[in-house]
Amino acid sequence: MRKPWVVGVLLAAVLLGACGDPASEPEAAPPEVPRASATTHQRAPASPGTSATAPAAQAPSVLYLGDSLAMEAQKVLGQELRRDLRATYTSAPYSGTTVCDYLEGTGERSLVPVADKAATLVRKLRPDFVVLQFWGNAWGYTPCMDKITYDASPEKYFKRYAADVKRLADQIAAAGDARIVWVAQGPDPITPDRVRRVNALYEAQAAASGDLVADAGKAVSAAGARYSWVQYLPCTAYERAHAEYCTQPGRDRTALHRDDDYLHFCLAPTTSTPKPCPVRSPGILRIALAITRAIRENP
Repeated sequence: MRKPWVVGVLLAAVLLGACGDPASEPEAAPPEVPRASATTHQRAPASPGTSATAPAAQAPSVLYLGDSLAMEAQKVLGQELRRDLRATYTSAPYSGTTVCDYLEGTGERSLVPVADKAATLVRKLRPDFVVLQFWGNAWGYTPCMDKITYDASPEKYFKRYAADVKRLADQIAAAGDARIVWVAQGPDPITPDRVRRVNALYEAQAAASGDLVADAGKAVSAAGARYSWVQYLPCTAYERAHAEYCTQPGRDRTALHRDDDYLHFCLAPTTSTPKPCPVRSPGILRIALAITRAIRENP
């Protein structure tokens, strides 16, 4: 039997696991937070007056897909990509999903509509990069996993997950010339080895197909302890200079997770209606910066 706090965490994950509408409007952003990123089918122009690392002619177009971690981070990632790279940005995350949900051919067994499948969007939008962020959905929330769960059969779960990762990469490659950016996940206190092996699958697939891995999980891990979960980390120089991101300045540390949610990085309470995180959250910014850096350094 799982401990009570674990059950509470799982309940929060189930609430966020409801199929989200990526076109829904987020809550109003707090002061000084730039505009929200684009959502499904919207192409966001570069923010006027912002500097760019790459010339305008080389500004990339980026498609961001994923689960509840992508749902909560989509606004901040769009902000950073536009600010740093003048990127054109489209996001279509759905909470509770996993890799197989974005496969074409899954039909009603998927939480992602046919129009928003990865290959379908690649053919339509012709992005330069497709960023894929999936925690792994180890508990079988989505029908396309055919009730294969990590708890019941770890090896069967990894075999299926590896096959889905390859199939999704193949579908995206066949649909266009986009480079995939697999986002490596942060530590999980319940199944730490599972996350390690899921990240290894992303790395193996990226190596096989010439794609990229953005180790965003390292940015939310303690130095020298990549797979040891922590709720707090020392503030970065940027966070120290911006008090709203250094949540405990007197102790020179910042919060990555709420007390009641070990998985998500949004510091606002979870709701039954998935949406971008409405408050400044250091973990989300760290993840967005890691993804942006991976794209900037691999034009």
